[in-house]
Amino acid sequence: MIMSRIEAPRDEDTAPAESLTERLLAGLPAGAVLTDPDVTASYAHDMASFCPAGAPAAVVLPRTVEEVQHVLRTATELRVPVVPQGARTGLSGAANASDGCIVLSLTKMDRILEISPVDRIAVVEPGVVNAVLSRAVEEHGLYYPPDPSSWETCTIGGNIGTASGGLCCVKYGVTAEYVLGLDVVLADGRLMSTGRRTAKGVAGYDLTRLFVGSEGSLGIVVRAVLGLRPKPPRQLVLAAEFATAAEACDAVCRIMAGGHVPSLLEMMDRTTVKAVNDFARMGLPETTEALLLAAFDTPDPAADLAALGALCEESGATGVVVADDAAESELLLQARRMSLTALEAVKGTTMIDDVCVPRSKLGAMLEGVERIAAKYDLTIGLCAHAGDGNTHPTVCFDARDADESRRARESFDEIMALGLELGGTITGEHGVGVLKKEWLARELGPVGVEMQRAVKGVFDPLGILNPGKLF
Repeated sequence: MIMSRIEAPRDEDTAPAESLTERLLAGLPAGAVLTDPDVTASYAHDMASFCPAGAPAAVVLPRTVEEVQHVLRTATELRVPVVPQGARTGLSGAANASDGCIVLSLTKMDRILEISPVDRIAVVEPGVVNAVLSRAVEEHGLYYPPDPSSWETCTIGGNIGTASGGLCCVKYGVTAEYVLGLDVVLADGRLMSTGRRTAKGVAGYDLTRLFVGSEGSLGIVVRAVLGLRPKPPRQLVLAAEFATAAEACDAVCRIMAGGHVPSLLEMMDRTTVKAVNDFARMGLPETTEALLLAAFDTPDPAADLAALGALCEESGATGVVVADDAAESELLLQARRMSLTALEAVKGTTMIDDVCVPRSKLGAMLEGVERIAAKYDLTIGLCAHAGDGNTHPTVCFDARDADESRRARESFDEIMALGLELGGTITGEHGVGVLKKEWLARELGPVGVEMQRAVKGVFDPLGILNPGKLF
């Protein structure tokens, strides 16, 4: 592992708690600064397993850009680390606190500032919940496509920080493709604007894309200009059963090679299907080894789905069913969205991998995960954004069992190694955080890591922004 050259401030460099609190309160209302250890402890970590978290010195909940600037100026003057947070639905430890840090929770900055049907943009603060934005723009006949599984609770700022994806990525792409411009508070409190409001723009380096996926390590996003699309027709969903995962992966390859553009193309393996049925009594077919869900939001989705159904049958599908209407379609999608929650209920704890491979290697990835599950005698359910090659092998284990926990961690590492071996990446949408620091170094190589750290040093020379993450 390549160790970080940008370290968090040492304990002796960090200001006493009393001094820090007083300085923060000089520019913030009393209710915006939380110091009760019982309260601040609840902000210590996100939803990732095996990721250490420290004890914050304070949690700050700003409502304005000026308040965020005050926090960053204070942190710079006192050399105190700052850990930005949204809804803490992340799965990599990117929002985990470090000892003595300021947790900067942006959930109170939750205003939709503008929706423009003409320019097809929305201007929002970072605490806006994804689903709230989606419903707001829908009233204007518009569509914000990125839809992570946690879209009912996750925030736009968190989506930007981790470059999150969702079910619709196969057609519409990920968060990065919809972030046109940002207002960012830098480590020293200065406010910088990047990007544009226009449909086109190539003025200077693309700093906007640099911040997307940076996990709060370069600056604090306080406003975002997001691109929108016209609202598409209601999508219709097809479900196809397969006797083997290999046949389901073959169908995915046939669909993509045939030039089809589904609005989603998702896969659930037998373990995941059973977990969803046990959790919510969804009535999914447990006789299947792999369930493929495909959808179209075109003017004539039935014809498009018929063509996909034929390809699935050519690949060996044992059953193909098209939903009768939008309500039945949504029911199938709900089953897919609750996959991770259902798998967590299997043993009580999960490690959710996020390995993306070329679509042509999807079958090899699934076969490899099955071998790893057998090797470590573990339940590993797999659901995937199959149209992207983005797999989510989910290791189920009992955290109270030390040996099982060890095997879970080792299997997790083998899955990531398999992904890299197949020409993939260690994360398609969940980010690096704490969980995958070592693996990021392996994927980028020494020169790549050096260059990324150099960029970090330009924006955050003191290393106070989300220290210990990424590198």
